[in-house]
Amino acid sequence: MNERLAGLMRRLGICEERGSGFDKAMIAIETSQLPAPEIRLDSSHTHVVLFAHRNLTKGDRPARVRACYIHACLRYVSGQEMTNTSLRERFKLEEKDYTTASKILRETAAAKLIKPADAASKSKKYARYVPFWA
Repeated sequence: MNERLAGLMRRLGICEERGSGFDKAMIAIETSQLPAPEIRLDSSHTHVVLFAHRNLTKGDRPARVRACYIHACLRYVSGQEMTNTSLRERFKLEEKDYTTASKILRETAAAKLIKPADAASKSKKYARYVPFWA
């Protein structure tokens, strides 16, 4: 029954049967500078927990790491790479707070969710990052 209803709604242009909904949600979360969602998988379901706006300093480490990873993913799929500057813009940090952004980048790299875009580069100042799967 649900499949038939979804098919009808798709033909009417109301929704997609399967498509870009998750991508659109992640872009909206990023654009609104909301905390990254928590995604939990179990044997038969995927649970996505959405959060209301929180200040970066009130967020916990896993929340910052998730937000950094999603930022890297969205930058990558739009043909860009994540930098300290782009992460500061994402978290609305001042330029002088580059060390805070660097710490978040280190934590996310330690969690193996991002990697340097150019492994041969030794530059910290101009480092660029991509998701681990890129």
